[in-house]
Amino acid sequence: MHRILVEEKKWIGEERFLHALNYCMLLPGPEAQQLAAYIGWLLHKTKGGLVAGGLFVLPGFLAILGLSYIYVLLGHAPLIEGLFFGLKAAVLAVVIQAVVRVGSRALKNNVTRGIAAAAFVAIFFLDAPFPLIVLAAALGGYVGGRAGIAAFKGGGGHGPAGGKIVHDSETALGEGLPDHARPNLVWSLKISGTLLFLWLAPVMLLFALAGPDNVFSQIAAFFSQMAVVTFGGAYAVLAYVAQEAVGTYGWLQPGEMLDGLGLAETTPGPLIMVTQFVGFLAAFREATGLPPLVAATLGAILTTWVTFVPCFLWIFAGAPFVERLRGNRALSAALSAITAAVVGVILNLAVWFAIHTLFRKVAEIRIGGTAFEVPVLASLHLPALVLAAAAAIAVFRFKAGMIPVLLVSAGLGAVYVLIA
Repeated sequence: MHRILVEEKKWIGEERFLHALNYCMLLPGPEAQQLAAYIGWLLHKTKGGLVAGGLFVLPGFLAILGLSYIYVLLGHAPLIEGLFFGLKAAVLAVVIQAVVRVGSRALKNNVTRGIAAAAFVAIFFLDAPFPLIVLAAALGGYVGGRAGIAAFKGGGGHGPAGGKIVHDSETALGEGLPDHARPNLVWSLKISGTLLFLWLAPVMLLFALAGPDNVFSQIAAFFSQMAVVTFGGAYAVLAYVAQEAVGTYGWLQPGEMLDGLGLAETTPGPLIMVTQFVGFLAAFREATGLPPLVAATLGAILTTWVTFVPCFLWIFAGAPFVERLRGNRALSAALSAITAAVVGVILNLAVWFAIHTLFRKVAEIRIGGTAFEVPVLASLHLPALVLAAAAAIAVFRFKAGMIPVLLVSAGLGAVYVLIA
């Protein structure tokens, strides 16, 4: 996104882009879509934000919806099963790459490394709620920033590296702040009220008509909650979704969560669209009184709605005021601490994926009041290990692109299943 918007189109300068990115990282929800909406708003007011944010999601929504139909109708066919087998092995390498990429930028000292380690222990061994981990990190970073502790200085782990530096004066937006980007409390309250109604009205209507135990009510409530409490980018969000959708609600199995991530990795749009796959499967299996595919389609639409409408709320309500907060040290410190914690959370996701991808059986160990999963070593699935290792070599040694790696791995997985 940085290469296109800053270096090629020159719609926005380097400093303003990084400021927008840092703001979006401090918001709950998918930062990539929020960044698109934020920059669209800066360039073309409210309509620009709505168009940019909406079109950023639409292609991925349609692609995931079509693939979800194929998954539930043909998922047990040997060819399709083989494709997903290969995808899961490659996705493991992609998630490990995310850990390394974010970690190399975010963990600059022992304090941030300690935050990452504590976050991993908390979520993997203690099953601590993801929102609590992020809140603790943000508060610690904020206090450390206010105290002037050097370890909390620096940006987040997702900023662009390299590339041509484009100054604000060279861009379409220019150096000055557009009139619509100046703080306007009346406008912010008006747009916030409208978006809040669009977000919560369907949720309240579902609870009133169907009750809290209905799967559509659960989908609406869970993903609305996710939109409020998840920070740190798509992989961190996925760790929380996997923790709840698999462990708490039982909407899908660990392997199916991996399949959904594989689908999202190979389609256009933000990775967080995997949540749509989760809502699709949940409604497909648990909705009563509707044809399964109709229920699944409604579940996918509902999930997407309550996931992304809040993103517009955060952007439109806060962006005019945040444009005034460039360089705020305390917020930057909170961001650094959150990003460090996110490294630990993504590492948890990588370990969870590895356990369920490379081993056929998983055991649960309980120590005191804690419980965590460990693989049964004798159940190691050698073909999965070989595919995952090959994907990792392609990614780390030969710097292969994500899409080619996923496609080749899917093809090899299909060949293996068909000839095995």
